[in-house]
Amino acid sequence: MVYKIADNILSPLGEMTEQNYQAVKAGRSALCRYTDHWQLPEPFTASLFSEAQWQALAAEGLTPFEALATSSVRRALKDAAVDPARKGVVLIISTTKGNVDQLTQETTDDLSPGASARKMARVLGFTTEPIVVCNACISGVSALLLAARLLEAGTYDVAVVCGADVQSRFVVSGFQSFHVVSSEACRPFDMERTGLSLGEAAATMILSRQSQPQAWGIVTGAVRNDAFHISSPAKDGEGACQALRQVMQGVSPSQLAFINAHGTATMFNDQMESVAIERAGLSSVPVNGYKGYYGHTMGAAGVLETILSMAALDDHTILGTKGFEEAGVSGKIRLVASSEATDKQAFVKVISGFGGCNAALLVAANHISLHTPQSTLHDKIHVLITPERVCVDGRDIAFTGTGKAMLTDLYKRYVGDYPKFYKMDRLSQLGFIASELLLQAEGRERFKDCDDRAIILFNHASSIMADRQYLSSIETPGQFFPSPSLFVYTLPNIVAGELAIRNHYHGETTFCILPERQDEVMRQVLQACCQDETTRSILGGWVDYQDDAHYVADLKVYEVREIVNS
Repeated sequence: MVYKIADNILSPLGEMTEQNYQAVKAGRSALCRYTDHWQLPEPFTASLFSEAQWQALAAEGLTPFEALATSSVRRALKDAAVDPARKGVVLIISTTKGNVDQLTQETTDDLSPGASARKMARVLGFTTEPIVVCNACISGVSALLLAARLLEAGTYDVAVVCGADVQSRFVVSGFQSFHVVSSEACRPFDMERTGLSLGEAAATMILSRQSQPQAWGIVTGAVRNDAFHISSPAKDGEGACQALRQVMQGVSPSQLAFINAHGTATMFNDQMESVAIERAGLSSVPVNGYKGYYGHTMGAAGVLETILSMAALDDHTILGTKGFEEAGVSGKIRLVASSEATDKQAFVKVISGFGGCNAALLVAANHISLHTPQSTLHDKIHVLITPERVCVDGRDIAFTGTGKAMLTDLYKRYVGDYPKFYKMDRLSQLGFIASELLLQAEGRERFKDCDDRAIILFNHASSIMADRQYLSSIETPGQFFPSPSLFVYTLPNIVAGELAIRNHYHGETTFCILPERQDEVMRQVLQACCQDETTRSILGGWVDYQDDAHYVADLKVYEVREIVNS
């Protein structure tokens, strides 16, 4: 178990956690309706910083995203006796799109989340290399879970986790292309809900291995994949249900004050969550959601909503779900419309996102103790793909062409039975081909339809090719044709979702972005992820596609073995 020693929420509702909590407790919402904003043809409702707020946040040499995140981290560090320059302190950033608002077709600067995180780390005084978790909407919870695992493994003593995202024409138009953005304030779980509202914020939590008196702690967490669809949740809520069941092992529902749901107010997400909560045996536990106050803050959501939940229970309060009046979901759950009192000091945060990913955290202030087995990794099989070479476990194999032509040739030669390959972006195609060669060498049939294999991937360039392709569809106002099939691939974790769907893997899927390839950091993350007691093997490694001349897939299958103490 790891402990929170400081936090900050920086949003349009306030600059500090307490300001945000009091605003939400009073029922205030930052959601406003915008018309003709960013030259978007459809109106939308969102929680956005004002021009005055952005001016106050501005910092020379930093983009708005970087200025927002560093400002939140600085505020949290003021309340913690932590020197970021110490070797045992790491910065972990969670974001979905980072600096994408700065991207143009002419941009040559490195705007990747990894490069941005390194810049922020140096500005803040960190000496260790940062890690970016880019796992769609579950990024914040995934980052908190990764931080907890790295601390429990002894890799670091302190982790500073900051979730941040800013809204832009790029992001809003992408969600609008799916027809899931409401022009009015969102209404989570309500029968009259018409879609989500977006938001921007940064939230920081500082975690330590050292026990703190009366401190909040992250007890355990889980990430599970639906293995159903890259942009639609499974109707039976299988991934979320598995994550909830995992974190509730050894814990009674009666110990929970509430479940803080994702609650995006989209038709399918809220329905799926309600089914998952009921299937997990948690129908009696109060359920709330915060999107009616902040909108969907994407990479910040998991961190922000966890901090806000801690603040509420410090005040012995279960916050109400703004916008909710009458249930419009079939799962039997106890939705909280207005604030209630409670003396309980534990809750579960659950969240889901594109790529089929779902996550849950058990958080408590009463030191619930659960046993976590110690495990280690053993390499099994290796595949390498570069423009010059394709190697399977030390054996070079034939191919022709480069870039798209090379991937298509490899698909036709060695796969050929999965036409969805042709719809994927180049990053996903690269990861798909590498994994197919890997699993053929391993013996795929022995490892299909499994719940105990994780997919943990890394890169530097994020989803830059898909980003540029999508940007070309919206950059010119007179030629505005946002495509959902393009937009979904602007999330780099989609490659992991594609592999989970192809192989029916329901284990963890996580995508991390690094400033550059660093094998030691990758090994640390993989080793930390194998501490999940349900994970028996990991398909992991580096998958990066900058352009048709610069790409590499370097994947391995790792066996996870539990360490038995004599």
